[in-house]
Amino acid sequence: MPRSGWKKPVSGRRLSDLVSVGLLTRVFPADVVDEVVAAAGRTERRHRALPARVTAYFSIGMALYAEGSYEDVFAQLTDGLSWSSGWAESFVPPSKSAIFQARSRLGAEPVRGLFFRVARPLAGPGTPGSWLAGRRLVAIDGTCLDVPDTPANAEHFSRPASSRGEQSAFPQARLVALAECGTHAVIDAETGPCAVSEIELARELAGRLKPGMLVLADRGFYGFRLWGQAAGTGADLLWRVKTNLRPRYLETLSDGSWLATIRPTSGTDRAKTEPLTVRVIDYTIDDGRENPEEYRLLTTILDPAEAGAADLAAAYAQRWEIESVFDELKTHQRGPRAVLRSKSPDLVNQEIWGHLCCHYAIRTLMADTAARGGHDPDRISFTAALRIARRSTAQGAFSPSAP
Repeated sequence: MPRSGWKKPVSGRRLSDLVSVGLLTRVFPADVVDEVVAAAGRTERRHRALPARVTAYFSIGMALYAEGSYEDVFAQLTDGLSWSSGWAESFVPPSKSAIFQARSRLGAEPVRGLFFRVARPLAGPGTPGSWLAGRRLVAIDGTCLDVPDTPANAEHFSRPASSRGEQSAFPQARLVALAECGTHAVIDAETGPCAVSEIELARELAGRLKPGMLVLADRGFYGFRLWGQAAGTGADLLWRVKTNLRPRYLETLSDGSWLATIRPTSGTDRAKTEPLTVRVIDYTIDDGRENPEEYRLLTTILDPAEAGAADLAAAYAQRWEIESVFDELKTHQRGPRAVLRSKSPDLVNQEIWGHLCCHYAIRTLMADTAARGGHDPDRISFTAALRIARRSTAQGAFSPSAP
């Protein structure tokens, strides 16, 4: 039945009971949203047309419908209820100004808190590409996001220099993420201005690594301090380093890898710093080129009986999965909108965390589907899952007021 132009008035029900956002409310239940909002001190002190819970879902909905206007996004979130009632009732959407004010009241912290409250590894014991030697494969890497060119954004986020020495067209926010290789689920992240280096943001993540992880990182991340901090959490590391890094040789192992010690390469106290023992794996990939690229990996797994050099080299190739994660976020989920929509730093951060929450919800759907069918999550199309997530929202499969 097509929608009519009239709007049936709603009485005796809060807007938070009307918004139905499908998959999002299954992954981010309403009671969890309320708890996170309360912990951030953003609980509404009086009744508003757009309460904090609805605005939190709206912040994720903006990522799910990244091409839509404020009004379009809100219509998608409320159309689920209209659909489920056979279009017997529909609801007057708030104005763009009202939505902007609600976003400003909520801020970034509750959406960030929601991500940290819910995001966790999704791979099961049999998920392909997720494990080596009983350790969960995760990768850390960074990317940048263009944000609107407003004075506030330019001052807070700054602009990177272009290849010609000029400033880029847009300010940029930096994102460093930790993703599960087998499922592409982002399970930890930090954001900041582009002037803040990946290494600085990675130090925030490094302190939250856990035993049982095998953390993969490209050669741009290696530094003695960061390595020591990450290894100190009990997580195992498998990081590429530049071939001109010269660890001090100790002994060659049965699989051709070798034990060595590393120290800081700079700093006044580097000679007094206690060295760390690592295992070094050197190899090249035969790809038909006359001068194949050389790889040097360092790992904290010292015993080749636990993981051989060939197995570790093959596992390092899984690091590229996080590049696919960023492509999913920046190309498919965000769509052709190359620049984020928010014009102030706090709302930019809210939008980024909304994108991370949305991506995690879609990846949860994909992991569940793969597990039920006995498939590899990598064999499921992200764009297809994105379309299903949008349909689940529009058809109101779940209600944020449900327990």
